[in-house]
Amino acid sequence: MKDDMPEQILKNLKPEILWERFYEISRVPRPSKKEGKILEHFKKLLSELNVSYKQDKVGNILASIPATKGYEKSPVVVLQGHVDMVCEKNKNTFHDFDNDPIILKRTDEWITADGTTLGGDNGIGVAAALAVISDKEIIHGPVEILLTVDEETGLTGANNLEKGFLTGKILLNLDSEEDGAFYVGCSGGIDTVGRFILEYEYVNPEYAAYEILVSGLKGGHSGLDINTGRANAIKILARALKELDEFEYEIFSISGGSKRNAIPREAEVVLFVHPSNIKQIEKIISEFYLRLFNEFKVTDGLLKIEFIKSSIPSKKVFSETLKENIINTILALPHGVITMSQDIPDLVETSTNLATVTMANNNLVIGTCQRSSIESAKNYIAQSVEAVFRLAKAEVNNEDAYPGWKPNLDSEILKISKKVFKDLFNKEPEIKAVHAGLECGILGDKEPGLDMISFGPTITGAHSPDEKVNIETVEKFYDLLKGILKYIAEKNK
Repeated sequence: MKDDMPEQILKNLKPEILWERFYEISRVPRPSKKEGKILEHFKKLLSELNVSYKQDKVGNILASIPATKGYEKSPVVVLQGHVDMVCEKNKNTFHDFDNDPIILKRTDEWITADGTTLGGDNGIGVAAALAVISDKEIIHGPVEILLTVDEETGLTGANNLEKGFLTGKILLNLDSEEDGAFYVGCSGGIDTVGRFILEYEYVNPEYAAYEILVSGLKGGHSGLDINTGRANAIKILARALKELDEFEYEIFSISGGSKRNAIPREAEVVLFVHPSNIKQIEKIISEFYLRLFNEFKVTDGLLKIEFIKSSIPSKKVFSETLKENIINTILALPHGVITMSQDIPDLVETSTNLATVTMANNNLVIGTCQRSSIESAKNYIAQSVEAVFRLAKAEVNNEDAYPGWKPNLDSEILKISKKVFKDLFNKEPEIKAVHAGLECGILGDKEPGLDMISFGPTITGAHSPDEKVNIETVEKFYDLLKGILKYIAEKNK
C-alpha cells in the first residue's frame, strides 16, 4: 500500500490492491455531474498502467484489458460500475464534497466515513474492476472496464452511451450491495417535479422569526430502503405545520431533503409568529414530537423536532394562499410502498419518494421519484403524483425516466456465476431483483443481447452518512469476480 494510506484503518485488509484503489478513489471528489476530477484520476491511472482506453462525449470511459496469455480467444467480459457518489453529510459535519477527500473510518468489521456518505456505492465495485488490471494472479480473457458518469442523479452516462461503444456481450455489473446474492432484474424509474411560483406579501411587523427543524432521521436509499417504514422529514414538517392551524403564522422559507433518490432526513421551515403565541406553540410542538417519536421509535429513534428562535430578518413571507397550497400538497403527495411484487417474495414492485423541497429563482420546487419493475405501474404512480401537483396548480415536469431490467433466469452468465459461487462457498446464492435503478436496464436497452448479472459486497446505509461496507464480504466479492472471469476464460480457451 502507499505510504500515505492510513494504516490504522486499512491495515491487513484483503485484497490489498482493491483497498488501495478504493482509498485512491476516496481521495478524489466525485459528486454526481461533477466527475471531472475523478475521470482525470482514472485516465492518469490507466496511462500509468499502460492500459488503452477511450472516452465518449458525456465522459464515460472504456478501458480494454488484454487477456491472460493463452486465453485471447475467450469472449470479452465487460466489468461495469459508475464513478460518481451520492454526497450526503450530517448537519454538524463540515465537508466540501467538491474539494475534500472522504475521511475513512474503521469500526469492527466495517469501513465507513466520518459524518458523510462513504462512496462504497459504487467505489468498491470500481476499485474491484481496476484491481483486475494489476492482479497478476487472475486468469481472464479479454476484459473491458466501463466506467459511467452520473448514475446517481440521472443515469446520464448509461443513457447517453453510444451504440457500439462496447464490444463485449457479457456484462458483470459491480453495483449491488448484498453478499451472497446475484441480481437479475431492477425497477425502472421516473422523477416527477412540481414547481410553484413564489407569491409574497409583507410580514406582520409584530411577528417574530422562529424555525421548526426536523432532523436525526435515518433516511436512506429511496428504492432499497423505501419498505422500511422510515420517517420522511418533509412529511413530518408539513404535519408539524398543520398542528399550528389554530394560530396565525407566516412562512418565510421551507426546505428539505437533498437528493431525489434519497429519503429526506432533514427539513426546516422559517416562520413568523406573534410573540404572545410562542409558549402555546412550544407546547404543541413538544406534544407533537412525543406522538411522532412513538410513531417512529423503531425505525427512527433519533428523531428530533425543534422549535427555536431565528435571527433571520425579512420583510416578505408567502402569501396565505401559497402557504396553504404548499402544506396541503406535501400532505397529499403519496410516499412509500404502493404495491409489492406478486412474483418475487418481499420485493417492492412500485413505490414513490417525496424527496426534496427547494426554493430558487422565484420558484418553490417539490421533487419526487417513482419506481416500478412494471412499466405501466411506474407510469400510473407518476400520473397520480402529477395529478396532485396539477390540482395544486403547479407546473409539472417528468424527468430522468429510465427502463427496468426484466429477469432472465435462463441466462448463461447467471448459470456460470451460480456454479462458481457454489464451488467457492459451498452453498447456493440467492437470485434476486432489486427495487432500484441499475444501469443494466439501460445498457440492455442500448445493447440488445447483453447477458448480464449484478453482484457486490454487503453495503448498508447507502445514500446516507450511515453508509458502510463489510470488510469480509469485500474479499468474498473479489474472489467471486476472479472465479467468474477464470471460468469463462477456461471454458472458452
